[in-house]
Amino acid sequence: MLDTVPLQTRFLDHADHYARWSGLAIGIEVARQLLTIESGDITTPLVLAVTAFGLCAVAGVLIGDALTLRPQEAVRTASLAPRLVRDHVPPRMTPLLLLEAGSLLALLVMGAVTASSSSDRAGGAGRAMEVVCDGVRSSVGPWPGLYYSGPMFGALAVATPACVWALRRIAFGPGDHQQRRDRAWAIVGAWGLLVSCQVLLVVLTFLVALIDGPCAGPLGAVTVMVTCPLGVLSVFTLGWSLLTVVAPRAVDDGVTGEGSGEDE
Repeated sequence: MLDTVPLQTRFLDHADHYARWSGLAIGIEVARQLLTIESGDITTPLVLAVTAFGLCAVAGVLIGDALTLRPQEAVRTASLAPRLVRDHVPPRMTPLLLLEAGSLLALLVMGAVTASSSSDRAGGAGRAMEVVCDGVRSSVGPWPGLYYSGPMFGALAVATPACVWALRRIAFGPGDHQQRRDRAWAIVGAWGLLVSCQVLLVVLTFLVALIDGPCAGPLGAVTVMVTCPLGVLSVFTLGWSLLTVVAPRAVDDGVTGEGSGEDE
């Protein structure tokens, strides 16, 4: 029997998959290219690579969601239950990702406030912290001041509103509960990928700067105790987010939601 489904329709049926995977692949390649750029330190290429990878992942998911075919049934039913965005996002992982995002903002703000405003030897300001140990003034770095945190702030400022808008469009748009769940989870996973990568990079930056710095000791010990659990959490959410972007239906966080069928 001949296949009568148009090629364009068959492609659009899986366009979201192609876009998500392409976003990850492009992000990996862009990150690889950015890591090879010449810079005065290794931290700048790392920040740019992590930020670019996260933004490419978010862009791929958003483009895939925009290309997703909407249901064309002649008869559709509507539920009297109000639609809420939180009914379609991962109920356990979303609070963890929000906690990570809040912690990331707090760390970036702290890094920006404590960073030195004077230029260093390479001619840049805001990428080291001045400390005084035993009466001797020295610099601790690389430090997540505005020199490094600027691209991270920018990525969050662009990706977060775009993802929130997409989640609202999914929650109040057509489709059954499973379709909306898959699309919403993929978007949360992409945003979580951006947040988790940045949290892990900032935590490593703090650890390297303080533990290997001249004031290692009590300050370094406190840093390890505070930031290491956050780093471990970011590794876990990074793996979950990556798997969710690749295959949303293969991931569950222990809570099963019941949908309302087709919505008008």
